[in-house]
Amino acid sequence: MTKELPELAQGNFYYESLGDGRFRSTIHAQGAWNEHEQHMAPAAGLMADSLERHEPRTDMRMARLSYEILGLIPGGSFHIETTTLRPGRTIELLQAELVANGRVAIRATAWRMITSDTSAVAAVEDVTIPAPDDCKPFDGAVIWPGGYIRSLEMRVAEGHRHGAGTVWLRTGHPLTDEADSSDFVRLMGLVDTANGIAARVMPGEGSYAFPNLDLQIHMYRRPGGQWLGLDNAVSFGTDGIGLTSTVLHDLQGPFGRAEQILTLRRT
Repeated sequence: MTKELPELAQGNFYYESLGDGRFRSTIHAQGAWNEHEQHMAPAAGLMADSLERHEPRTDMRMARLSYEILGLIPGGSFHIETTTLRPGRTIELLQAELVANGRVAIRATAWRMITSDTSAVAAVEDVTIPAPDDCKPFDGAVIWPGGYIRSLEMRVAEGHRHGAGTVWLRTGHPLTDEADSSDFVRLMGLVDTANGIAARVMPGEGSYAFPNLDLQIHMYRRPGGQWLGLDNAVSFGTDGIGLTSTVLHDLQGPFGRAEQILTLRRT
C-alpha cells in the first residue's frame, strides 16, 4: 500500500514557520529513504535553531549536539518543544523534541558551555582538507532521491570512493521562510548528510539500506560561513551494525567531529 503523502508548505526554504514552535516542511526537506518523510539533516538544523534561541547566553556556546532518531520523521506539520534540563553558571544541558503526528520523532540534547580565552594553548590535530574551489562538482542526486539532496550544491575532493571521501556542501535555501537563522545553525542543518556522501554500498533493491539511528556532533570551535566540509569514513560490522565517522570543516579549517550509528538491512 502506498503511503499517503503529507501536505507540504511551498517556497524556496526548508520550513514554513507557523508560530509558537510550529512548522511545516517543504519538498526541500524531503528524505532520501521515503518520499513521505523528512531528511534528518534540515530537521537537525531546525532543532539546533530552537536550542540556540532558548534562553540565550552570550557567554556560552553549544559544544555538543546529540540527536536520537526515534522513528520515521514525517513530512508536513510538526512542532518543537525546547526546555532546560540542567541549568548552571558555566555548563547547561538543553533539550528539544520534534513532535509529529502525536509522537516524538527526534530528541536532541545540547551541552552549552562557558567560553574563555584559551588561545595560548589552542591546537588541533585534525588535518585540513582541500578547499571547495579545489574540488570538482558532485551530483548527490545521481545516487540519492529526495528533495533535500536536490537542494544542495556539492563538491568532491580527489580520492573519493565507496566507504570514504571528502565532500563540501552548501545550500542556497534558508532554513525557514523567516531567513533569520545563524550560519552555525545552517551548518548544523547539513551535517547528517555525512551518512550518504561515500556510501559503502549503493542504496537500492538487492543491496542494503543503512539509515542512522543517531547523530552526535562535538565541536571544539564554533563554525561559520556557508560551506560545510565532510571528511568521511564508513565502517560496516559483521552483525548488522555500522558507523559513519566524520571530521567537520568550515573554510577556516576543522572544527569538530560527527558520529552516526547505522542499522544495516537487506533491501
